[in-house]
Amino acid sequence: MGNKEKTMTRIIVDTDAGKTRISRFVYGHFAEHLGHCIYGGFWVGPDSPIPNTRGIRNDLVAAMKAIRAPVLRWPGGCFADEYHWQDGVGPRERRPAMLNYHWGQVVENNHFGTHEFLDLCEQIGCEPYICGNVGSGTVREMQQWIEYLTYDGDSPMARWRKQNGREKPWRIKYWGVGNENGGCGGSMRPEYYKDEFQRYGTFCRNLSGNTLYRIACGAYNDYVEWTDVLMKNYCGILMQGLSYHYYASHSLMRRLSTRQATGFNEWDWYETMRVARLMDNYLRQHIAAMDRHDPERKVGFIVDEWGTWWEVEPATNPAFLRQQNTLRDALVAGLTLHIFHDYAERIHMANIAQTINVLQAMALTDGPRMALTPTYYVFEMFKEHQDALRLPTHVECDECGMEDARIPMISASASRADDGWALLTLCNLSLDREETVSVTITGGSVAEVSARVLTHENMDAHNTFDAPNAVKPAPLAGVEATRNGLRLRVPPKSVVAIRFRVKA
Repeated sequence: MGNKEKTMTRIIVDTDAGKTRISRFVYGHFAEHLGHCIYGGFWVGPDSPIPNTRGIRNDLVAAMKAIRAPVLRWPGGCFADEYHWQDGVGPRERRPAMLNYHWGQVVENNHFGTHEFLDLCEQIGCEPYICGNVGSGTVREMQQWIEYLTYDGDSPMARWRKQNGREKPWRIKYWGVGNENGGCGGSMRPEYYKDEFQRYGTFCRNLSGNTLYRIACGAYNDYVEWTDVLMKNYCGILMQGLSYHYYASHSLMRRLSTRQATGFNEWDWYETMRVARLMDNYLRQHIAAMDRHDPERKVGFIVDEWGTWWEVEPATNPAFLRQQNTLRDALVAGLTLHIFHDYAERIHMANIAQTINVLQAMALTDGPRMALTPTYYVFEMFKEHQDALRLPTHVECDECGMEDARIPMISASASRADDGWALLTLCNLSLDREETVSVTITGGSVAEVSARVLTHENMDAHNTFDAPNAVKPAPLAGVEATRNGLRLRVPPKSVVAIRFRVKA
């Protein structure tokens, strides 16, 4: 395990060469009507003894505000292409129920709909990202939803909105035209979806000064043909963004000892990191296809589903996708966010899947109890990267891993905010090697520095309702300012965040 030949890791951060900002929307989130993400997650209902505001759980809102959640995608996911928005407005007791075909064939009562979702976004202080129904919906249905939401005049949909308690329209920017329409959203060929996008997109109109950022359904994994077809035909006209999905899923991994989120061994750890790093290769391929047709980079790449995907927790509904979240997931999150930073010129948004109780969640709930996950704390440690200027960062390090699951040991990224503070984040992917890191800061010297670390002695350490603080950031001692930078020791299997100022 690990590479025992020790050579110091060297990092160069060029504080004078930053050109691109890291969009805060790269730190976005995703909430689908799946398992207990909405019901039993965000939504407890106004009559619940769990503290809530208009039915929305207060502690979860506070947690999302604390990490500056910038955007929330809803209602899916696969659910989006079977969701009919009219069923989710008006008095809750009169809303018709439906069957959630994709996720367990459970009955959806539609108590959480458009008004509730937008109330949630307003409570968090984040932008809404609504995904419309192409797979089983109609152009008219999507057109009327946009009218209901954004029209500030006298029309049937605007009058209905006012009758339902919202006098003024909302400002809605991000609008998805379908989801995974090559699969669960209709099993379409890229050429067929291209035509559907043109048809639907034409009727996704800008009303009352509201300007939509239309996001076309994109590809997954290395399906570059889909990206090429969409970009070749509608670049920059109706399409402002193109989506992409990639999961570090157990289905892509080789000879795992377990597909569970916990109880794994050393090979499983490194194989997970290898598969997570494939994101870099896939993004490079898709972005190259985009660049061929859009060299000015007018269209944003939107990674609106990403994260780890394990087998569900024992004794839970297999269709609810509830999994535990460990230190391994936290390292995948840090590594992936660093990759997104590297493509900041093209990636305008990313949405981890999903916010609560599903897949790589920020939080797990059980009735009144809540536990924040190690992944949540990575988002908290990295939040100063949001909208900050990306600073070119060069890393020289050894590899770590086992057999053919070998990877660079250290991942790093740096940025500088408008207030002058810089943030350097590092991931040590080695299970057993503490690494001495020398950081050269060009363009000045370090004036002030503080550091925190997220780690644990156990590689599958996680937070539970009885031990909610088992994996949590702590101060990192021993970070030294040198003549031209920093020197520190980075523990194995850890995420580190260093804030500093640079003086000329």
